[in-house]
Amino acid sequence: MSRRPTIADVAKLAGVSRATVSFVLNNRPGVAQETQERVRSAAGELGWAPSRSARALSTGRARAVGLVLTREPELIGTDPFYPAFMAGIEAVISETGNGLMLQISRPGSEVDTYRRLSSDRRVDGVFLTDLRVDDSRPALVAELGLPAVAVGSVEAGAGLPAINLDDRPAVRDAVRHLVGLGHRDIAYVAGPDEFVHARRRRQAWADALAEAGLREGTLLPGGFTAEGGARATRMLLDQPTPPTAIVYGNDLSATAGMAVAQDSGLRLPEDLSVVGFDDVPLASYTSPPLTTCRANPFSWGRASAQALVELIETGTTADMELEPAALVVRGSTGPVPDRKAV
Repeated sequence: MSRRPTIADVAKLAGVSRATVSFVLNNRPGVAQETQERVRSAAGELGWAPSRSARALSTGRARAVGLVLTREPELIGTDPFYPAFMAGIEAVISETGNGLMLQISRPGSEVDTYRRLSSDRRVDGVFLTDLRVDDSRPALVAELGLPAVAVGSVEAGAGLPAINLDDRPAVRDAVRHLVGLGHRDIAYVAGPDEFVHARRRRQAWADALAEAGLREGTLLPGGFTAEGGARATRMLLDQPTPPTAIVYGNDLSATAGMAVAQDSGLRLPEDLSVVGFDDVPLASYTSPPLTTCRANPFSWGRASAQALVELIETGTTADMELEPAALVVRGSTGPVPDRKAV
């Protein structure tokens, strides 16, 4: 054919109506097997496939899922967690024919972003990440009738299906590991306090110190960013008696903190021990390799996508508890230096 084939061409070649072609290609029931085979054969012979937009109109589905990240756009590319998380999502939806719509929303415009996704029917469901204390989004997606999966704590998801990974055991093990190496002054550089997972990690650090009979070390905000991690590290090292070990809320802030310490003339781990969180691919290639807590964002993204697809297709899906984060010991932690030995 000198032009692109159409659904009418398929219907003519198969000897059926255009409605029948639509039913077959959208896997709707009620069409005889022999007719289905004839339609699919005609479509294959002509090289015709329904367009995504046409299929969306016929099924009422966008064939896309949404991920809204509320942060400054320039910070997205610096955080290795989300590329791995999104790769896990893609591993699932590439098999289902869905697409991933990523929306970057600046603080203050988040509600409008979700409302627009719903009103324009751009997505069939959304992932709620970075769950916050008193998060308003579960109620919002319920109001909009938008299927959603909470990526994180069941409690913070406020009734939504949740894909949870408990990060506390790994943080507690990190503190125990440092205590076992002789450290008694262990500081913490925390993520944003409004995030539930940032609070959980901070509390796990405090609980582990109390369990070891130690006073709580210095706590500083790091914001999960390189800049925040670097700034907090400088402040810790400028103290009259700097800590001998620092636990960070994520690997990005930890690697920045390592650079600051080394620029200050400190040797790692001889003078300072450092622990991160996430176990991003870069963590094993820093110098020294970073001791961190492995959370496996790829598997988290894959499980979240499986749950959201099931929720969209069937109207329900169960909560899922993933394997807890685990401590990965590498070269950035070592025995307490003699100057701090007790």
